[in-house]
Amino acid sequence: MDSIEIGLWVTGGMLVMVVLGMRVAFAAGLAGLVGLVWIFWDKRSYDPEMLGWAIGVAVKTAGQIPHGKVANQALSLIPTFILIGYLAYYAGLTKALFEAAKRWMAWVPGGLAVSTVFATAGFAAVSGASVATSAVFARIAIPEMLKIGYDKRFAAGVVAAGGTLASLIPPSAILVIYAIIVEQDVGKLLLAGFIPGAFSAVVYGTLIIGLALTIKGFGPPVRGFTWGQRFAALPPALPIVAVVVIIIFFVYNPFGDAWGTPTEGGAVGAFIVFLMALLHGMRGAELKDALIETAKLSIMIFTIIWGVLIYVRFLGFADLPSAFADWISSLQYPPMMILISILLAYAVLGMFMDAIGMLLLTLPVVYPAVMALNGGEAVSAAESTFGMSGEMCAIWFGILVVKMAEFCLITPPIGLNCFVVAGVRPDLSVQDVFRGVTPFFIADAVTIGLLVAFPSLVLWLPSLA
Repeated sequence: MDSIEIGLWVTGGMLVMVVLGMRVAFAAGLAGLVGLVWIFWDKRSYDPEMLGWAIGVAVKTAGQIPHGKVANQALSLIPTFILIGYLAYYAGLTKALFEAAKRWMAWVPGGLAVSTVFATAGFAAVSGASVATSAVFARIAIPEMLKIGYDKRFAAGVVAAGGTLASLIPPSAILVIYAIIVEQDVGKLLLAGFIPGAFSAVVYGTLIIGLALTIKGFGPPVRGFTWGQRFAALPPALPIVAVVVIIIFFVYNPFGDAWGTPTEGGAVGAFIVFLMALLHGMRGAELKDALIETAKLSIMIFTIIWGVLIYVRFLGFADLPSAFADWISSLQYPPMMILISILLAYAVLGMFMDAIGMLLLTLPVVYPAVMALNGGEAVSAAESTFGMSGEMCAIWFGILVVKMAEFCLITPPIGLNCFVVAGVRPDLSVQDVFRGVTPFFIADAVTIGLLVAFPSLVLWLPSLA
């Protein structure tokens, strides 16, 4: 049996374990370890006396991964970005954001829901975690919407969908993970997420306004705020803007050299929000909660990374990524059709896997194939298939797959954001949230279609860096 066949059998076994309910981290780690043993034993012609040797080499190979790969400075962005989000909640910045958005935007049809979307987008600019964003606004925004007569299912759907924006709008933990896996510049990928993230929020807002205009009594506007009240709501929300500006200047300074690395920018941003939280009365117990929640989410993410990277090491020995890239390149179909088919496959796969696990498992195989479709990682824009250089194609594809990961956060049966909202609100079932989030599938499909059709929406900012 050749290495490709071994790779396919092990991958199939891993997918069966995931479908049966095993956590992605453990399924991938176990599959990778078994695959390594199989590969090494195969090289010794399955000699029974060499099985112990194969197990020893496989264990040593797998054991080098947790430290060798995770001891990467860029990954330290993940806990700092997550910490910023939790500290911002205790600093009262989330309530300030929602209040400012409400006073400025609630007068439009469906205004309170639109305000919620843009408030979640603002919070996403200081939080790297979709789950945290959904949990925070489930407590703040849903009661306000229910008060003026919104359907509880739609109110929950707005919060669950709005929470997904944290996956795309920097600082984003998923974008950092993508950059590490495909070995691309973290700063440029973070820059690339700004415009698509803001564009997604605009599409969500447009959808809500359209529903409010066509369905009687759907989302009554909220009027009565004076200009004085609107301007008075802005200063409490300004720390969010300050943190965003600081992170941007650490990633890319349009007036000169960058102030530092993205990691340093994340650390400075976390410190500023920490000071804001202290000024707003955060106590020791609340700081402890923020640190514990940050640790829990960070450990979950790093555990997935450890397990999947063992599987990825096995894939390298099996040479499956190269074989898949060659097969994709040989298909007699238009490259754009193949790319769209890959994105549709992500939509299906996301129904059964969490976003981070899905990207970590698939990128080592799918990414080389997409790069091969474009002409390779070193191709120039003039010679490429999609009209962009290899580096720009990597950034564009990254934004597309992270947007697909956003989509997977709200799709049944395991849309994580929907479970989080239902968990925060005991009056809502998971089925209620899934029903409420359904209209946003259309908005996400429109957004992804436009990002595919107009790559400049993604590539303009990173092209300036």
